[in-house]
Amino acid sequence: MSGTDDLLVEAAELAVEIGHDRPPVLLDVRWRLAGPPGRADHAAGHLPGAVFVDLDTELCGPPGPAGRHPLPDPAVLQVALRRAGVRQGHPVVVYDGGDGMAAARAWWTLRWAGHRPVRLLHGGFPAWVAAGLPVDTDVPVPTPGDVTVRPGGLPVLDADAAARLAATDRAVLLDVRAAPRYRGETEPIDPVAGHVPGATNLPAPEYVTEGRFPAAAALRDRFTAAGVTDGWPVGAYCGSGVTAAQTVLALHLAGRTDAALYVGSWSDWVADPDRPVATGAQPGR
Repeated sequence: MSGTDDLLVEAAELAVEIGHDRPPVLLDVRWRLAGPPGRADHAAGHLPGAVFVDLDTELCGPPGPAGRHPLPDPAVLQVALRRAGVRQGHPVVVYDGGDGMAAARAWWTLRWAGHRPVRLLHGGFPAWVAAGLPVDTDVPVPTPGDVTVRPGGLPVLDADAAARLAATDRAVLLDVRAAPRYRGETEPIDPVAGHVPGATNLPAPEYVTEGRFPAAAALRDRFTAAGVTDGWPVGAYCGSGVTAAQTVLALHLAGRTDAALYVGSWSDWVADPDRPVATGAQPGR
């Protein structure tokens, strides 16, 4: 489990850390898939000193052929992180509205960008409020940071790599969308329904509940049941690379720190009409 004990922080523990001389930088990344950005939520109340960072415009690139939430331009990301006060080597804690998806994508993005000391507030803003901890409405003015974005800190899959992974017997590509979307029965967002041929369906609620992760042993058991095997490459995708980032975090908690994210995910896959689309039930492996 080396390297997986610095991924999550509980609200009570974080409250103590905030009182230290060198508190972590707090990033509020509250976000809705179909709705306004979380900036209004931040203004209504946030963790003391937390800076709002927008998932859509600062942590991801603009939507297009590479998907709805593609990788950010490193220079744009660096400006956003420095504005938020992120400093080289200094701890960061990210949080969202409680489901853990936006925070997991923020966690993934910072680690992909080469900033390792970043954790996710387990349970997000609701866990903080439920613990009776203080909420602030002041507009934070952080000291500008000096972080340098160095892409490549976590493995990434493009469409070709995802296809190869799904087609390889001794490897697993996890599709973590709801089963009806995987089977091609419905597709509420993207123009084509179905899944990457050979991908294994493991809907997100089967390994995380309302943004909270079970113990590492339980995660390992669930991933093993889905075909994730020690020594075999594993990757994950969803609709646009947000929920699947949470899968990568769960895989890290389970000890698979080599797990890769197909960032473009299904929204990238179906942008090319020549890519094959599978429908129906889970394939045999």
